[in-house]
Formats: sequence, C-alpha cells, structure tokens
Amino acid sequence: MQKVLAPLVLCASFLLPGVSGAQETPSAGSPAMQDRPAVTFDEVERGVYFAVYGGPSWIANPPAASGPRPFSSGQFAQVELGIDLGERLSLGVFFMGSVNRAGSEYVGDSQGAASGDFSMMTPGAVLRARLVGFADSQEVKRTWIYARAGVGYAMFSPKKLLPDSDILVFAGPGVEYYTRLRHFSVGLEVTGNYLASKGAFGFAVAPNIRYAF
Repeated sequence: MQKVLAPLVLCASFLLPGVSGAQETPSAGSPAMQDRPAVTFDEVERGVYFAVYGGPSWIANPPAASGPRPFSSGQFAQVELGIDLGERLSLGVFFMGSVNRAGSEYVGDSQGAASGDFSMMTPGAVLRARLVGFADSQEVKRTWIYARAGVGYAMFSPKKLLPDSDILVFAGPGVEYYTRLRHFSVGLEVTGNYLASKGAFGFAVAPNIRYAF
C-alpha cells in the first residue's frame, strides 16, 4: 500500500503549487489587470482668479473748477479679484490707486488755496470679454484678444485740492497669453479713462499678471 501511495504523494507535491498559482493569476479582462485611469489636468486653468495691473497713466485735462488744466503724467497700480464665467467672460471687483504730477500752476477745485500733484483711490467692478483666441501647436487656445471695461468710485487726495469724488469709467483692448504653468497668464492692455462729472480724459498702459485658483 505504501508503494502505491508514494508515487501519488510525489505527483501531488508537484501539481498543487501550479494549480494554486493558476487560481491566483487574474485574467486579462479582470479588474486587477486593468490600468488605473490617468489623472488629467486642464491646459488652461479657469475659475476664481487674482490679478495685478500696473503701469504709466496720463490725464489730458485734470479736473479743475478754475485755472490751468495741464497734461498730467502718473503711475497706477490695481488689484483685482474675480471669477471666470466659462472660456470668454470674466467678472471681478478691483481696487486701484494712482498718483499724478500736475505742477504748481494746477489748483484743481481749491480756488487757489492748494496746488500741485494729486492722487486717486478707486474701488469698482470690471468685465472682461475674450473676443478672439489663437491656438498653439497642441490646439490649445493660449493667446486671446480681449476687451475690458469697468466703473469705479474715485476719491481724490489732498481733499483741499479736489474735495469732491467722481465716477471713473474705463475701457480698452488687450492681449492675454496663458502660460504652460496652467494657473498663470500674462497680458498687456491699453485703456481709456473718463471722470464723468469733471469731464477729464485719460489713458493708461497696463502690463498685468493673473493667477487662477
């Protein structure tokens, strides 16, 4: 009997590991053999954004009740927080500060009690519309021609020179490029400015950078 069982035990010792391995090996169509889905990212990130603008500005006829209104150069800086409404539209709020040189002959609305340079602080709202997009070699629209318009409440300093606030309206075209860093875009725009009640015209050149969360 032992002579009969011995060959059977020997064969079983060779066959059992193979059967066990065959049971544990998943088939090609089983979930264990399928690759995990790859994580993909948008080439251009859109959503809530933060932007910074800054550059030279000019006012052709600074606000004044009397006296000369000399051409005035200056600088401005602006921060903006907003949200993209799809690929083409953005809405935001901003806060802008600017300083302008005017010279001693400029007396503003002070009737001669004050003269010289002035500054302006303006909170407001802005709309950006992307009009035309240009795709790169990967068919991603990274370069856009856009129009941007806004309105704000302008407050002047020194108050003795310009005591009354005004409504600032601005609009202009720009070009924007979405970098390969996904979240960042850079741009350049030219805007025309108008102080509604004082009838003052100006313009600005604004390099800018934007980060979308």
